Amino acid sequence: MKKFATLLYGVLCYFIFFGTFLCSIWFVWTLDKPQPAAAWPRGILINTALLSLFAVQHSVMARQWFKRAWTRLIPPAIERSTYVLLSSAALLLIFRYWQPMTGPIWNVENEIGRLLLLGLFALGWLTVLVSTFLIDHFDLFGLRQVWSYFRGTQYQPPAMGTPALYKLVRHPIYTGFIIAFWSASRMTLGHLYFAAVCTAYILVAIQLEEQDLIAFHGDAYRAYQGSVSMLTPWPRSKKAATPAPGK
Repeated sequence: MKKFATLLYGVLCYFIFFGTFLCSIWFVWTLDKPQPAAAWPRGILINTALLSLFAVQHSVMARQWFKRAWTRLIPPAIERSTYVLLSSAALLLIFRYWQPMTGPIWNVENEIGRLLLLGLFALGWLTVLVSTFLIDHFDLFGLRQVWSYFRGTQYQPPAMGTPALYKLVRHPIYTGFIIAFWSASRMTLGHLYFAAVCTAYILVAIQLEEQDLIAFHGDAYRAYQGSVSMLTPWPRSKKAATPAPGK
């Protein structure tokens, strides 16, 4: 029963995540829709608090020192699923309590321009989703861990590799998010604030993540850093010869 409950918990967390992912697309898409605007100081304070809550949860719980402490309280098999669940909860709080800031920044009226930005918006989200499958979608969101526990087998992290997009950039998931956040034909102040803060957070999160990856993979990851660009597919002096991270 304990194994079944663990598996059920992991599956439930996964579906909550996937629903939250779809809500994320809708949330960003509707940021610029006409709606009653919040008072300026109140809107900034609440939106900043919501984004900060997600940033702290998402970064702190991903650190190895936190995982070591956290798994003394909860079974290691559900550590990743719990992380995914709490990340989803933090995002849902943003979607529920975000304060609209509707002042216009730009508005692209050219039809070709609007279609191009719509295509980039879709491409960004597709890049995010595809990139998770390129490394190991089900490990990234905790399903492989609970499945290993259910079967009674030793969990092994996915092997490292440089599949497809990971040969071009080290963090295609983050690249996809940035593309999606900024591809708006009508950009309001609220959308601009959301995109700018999230982009700044991504740049900080990458530094923290790569410190962990270097500590875990050592020279292999340093070599990968030196041969593949972080977010943009700019060519470097040598091609990636070492594997990309599984997470």
